[in-house]
Amino acid sequence: MLRSRANWIVNEPDEEQVTELSANTGLSMIAARFLVQRNKGQLEDARAFLDIDERLLHDPFELKDMRRAVDRIHTAIEGDERILIFGDYDADGVTSTSVLYLTLRELQANVSFYIPNRFTEGYGPNEPAFRHAKEEGVSLIISVDTGISAVHEADVAKELGIDFIITDHHEPPPTIPDGYAVINPKQEDCSYPFPNLAGVGVTFKLAHALMGRVPEEFYDLVAIGTIADLVPLEDENRFLAKMGLKRMRQQLRPGLRALLTKASASIDELDEETVGFMIGPRLNAAGRLDSADPAVELLLSEDAYEAEDLATLVDDLNKERQKIVKDISEEAIAMVEAQGVPSVIIVGKEGWNAGVIGIVASRLVEKYYRPTIVMSHDLEKGLAKGSARSIEGFDMFHSLSQMRELLPHFGGHPMAAGLTMKLQDVDEVHKRLIEIADTTLTDDDWVRKLHVDLPVQVDEVTVEAIKDLKQMAPFGVGNPAPKVYVKEANVERMKRIGATSDHIKFSLVQDGSMLDAIGFQMGELYERISPIAPLSAVGKLSLNEWNGSVKPQLMLEDVKVSDWQLFDLRGDENRLKSISIPDSEDVKVVQFQEGHYALPDGWRARDKSEAMNASSVLLLDLPQTFEELEEFLSQNESLERLFVVFAHDAEYFFTSVPSRDQFKWFYAFMKKRKQLDLNKHGKDLAKHKGWSERTISFICQVFSELEFVKIENGVVELLDEPQKRDLTASTTYKKHLQKSEMQEKLIYSSYQDLKKTFDSWRTEVRLGSAH
Repeated sequence: MLRSRANWIVNEPDEEQVTELSANTGLSMIAARFLVQRNKGQLEDARAFLDIDERLLHDPFELKDMRRAVDRIHTAIEGDERILIFGDYDADGVTSTSVLYLTLRELQANVSFYIPNRFTEGYGPNEPAFRHAKEEGVSLIISVDTGISAVHEADVAKELGIDFIITDHHEPPPTIPDGYAVINPKQEDCSYPFPNLAGVGVTFKLAHALMGRVPEEFYDLVAIGTIADLVPLEDENRFLAKMGLKRMRQQLRPGLRALLTKASASIDELDEETVGFMIGPRLNAAGRLDSADPAVELLLSEDAYEAEDLATLVDDLNKERQKIVKDISEEAIAMVEAQGVPSVIIVGKEGWNAGVIGIVASRLVEKYYRPTIVMSHDLEKGLAKGSARSIEGFDMFHSLSQMRELLPHFGGHPMAAGLTMKLQDVDEVHKRLIEIADTTLTDDDWVRKLHVDLPVQVDEVTVEAIKDLKQMAPFGVGNPAPKVYVKEANVERMKRIGATSDHIKFSLVQDGSMLDAIGFQMGELYERISPIAPLSAVGKLSLNEWNGSVKPQLMLEDVKVSDWQLFDLRGDENRLKSISIPDSEDVKVVQFQEGHYALPDGWRARDKSEAMNASSVLLLDLPQTFEELEEFLSQNESLERLFVVFAHDAEYFFTSVPSRDQFKWFYAFMKKRKQLDLNKHGKDLAKHKGWSERTISFICQVFSELEFVKIENGVVELLDEPQKRDLTASTTYKKHLQKSEMQEKLIYSSYQDLKKTFDSWRTEVRLGSAH
């Protein structure tokens, strides 16, 4: 048995509907199954999902305050007023800033942008920045991807005589800032039909309204911010992301081209993963470590040489960010391990980079599957600045909202939030969050879940089927890349790969069809999967193109084996030293007979009774009888993994027992001779008959036990009128037969035959107990 890392929640779509949709669309069964699973099983729904166009774009003026904002901005442009774009320092904020700056510049506005420094100013609009803007002659400030919580800053703007237009997409607080216009599709009194736009999506709608047309030239920037900010790729977002990816493949901005070159990314294969794992993190890195301005300048750059310099700067910042994340993560994990793992994790320390603590929080959630807040402590100011990440079932934003009196700066989503609090309040916030988690979450909520979309057979996985699935892209939140489920396939050609053997590769085989599978950072599975274990796997399908050949492959996310597993170490006793017992379970080493076998350090042999209910057992040596082993295996209902070494000193299977004709001849010989001195004549007799000396010694020992002869000092003497007895009455003869049969069945049998033998013993007992 091999337990999966998560609970698999497998969707079982209606196969009749799948077959009908496949026939009507010409799509593969896998692609049709995907559409049915995503509630697109009706033909018209499927076609609408696949054939998206500009009809998905909603009227920007349906957004509350859009008309008021547009009128004010046009007035500012006509009056040559100084306009300041106030952005945010993540990828969504950087792209939002770029879109609005390019829009206003095209409209010939007197515009500049400002992104606060994460470390000296914190998140969102702030009073000193507004006062400085006033001194610079700014009369209109437009926030992008931020501002919905800037109640105080809106009042400051009014005091300064600055009109403040807010565009944002974050969850609105109970009190909305008193801005000149507030554009946020999540406002309760906003009638916009799609509330889940990213910050850059809201900015794009403003650009659309200002320009009086759909600004297609910004699709690429909108796609980057939308994908990087993890908003649902549904409805309008899906269209924007798809069109943006298409535009990037056709026409790439100099800054993005330079950045992707630095990342060694293929532009021809650019997709949502390129954005999510290569572009987004690099744009984020600038604002995480220093000013986000270089990221904006990179996107705005029209000069290839300037773009290359900026891309180098941004890429170097990303490498530095990666090292800082690694160091802080190690410290944070040590803290959690030292204090134990509570229902909600909160860790913090002075000097931790506030720009990366959100990434560290995500790492801790991945490791411990607990809602987590990681904080950077400022002892001089007595403040703690934190980033929160949550798990399915625990609404972090709602939970933190219940203690707003302790959180002077706070905002976010159900799965993530940013916050600031006094150091003295950290323990109280921690206590309250634990209480909320303990009272609202069920036992099932604490278990990591893996939602599986598509049960497939190996023979269904073809190049054409995977190409069909690509039509369902872009994938992301709200439209996750489909996870396929292969149930109980055989494993062949398993090997570790990679310079340090950290990864694993094998083939899944069902009914003669084969599918390659690769698991990155899953190399330890090599010691955890036995050769004939029926293995179930979950992962994502992809195409492997190599030397002109294209093959399907499964990128593994999780595996499991439902049956108990046999690991064969027979004849390879040195492997015992390298066995890695999974799940931190101690292997129970069973020694049937006391011996002198040297165990690795830290291991000790046990009597079989001590290992009766162990899940991982290693059989060190051969039992005395089959019955002893059968009883042990049949009574251990907890057994998941069985390692067999079966160490032994004497060979019986390859040492043949003398035949009955040999016994018959020797007895007749003794009847004539009456006596034989083995010391003097044993070797000559063996040579004369072509036997081994061991054969003669064995026959004599058997005859002695049957009381046909007596042996004293090597002299064999025939007894008068011995009682007739069968050879099997001899202990030596019987032991040799038993040991030979045991070695044949337990040591020299094939792996498959040994597994069948053990299975039959366990099954017979279970069936017997059922009756």
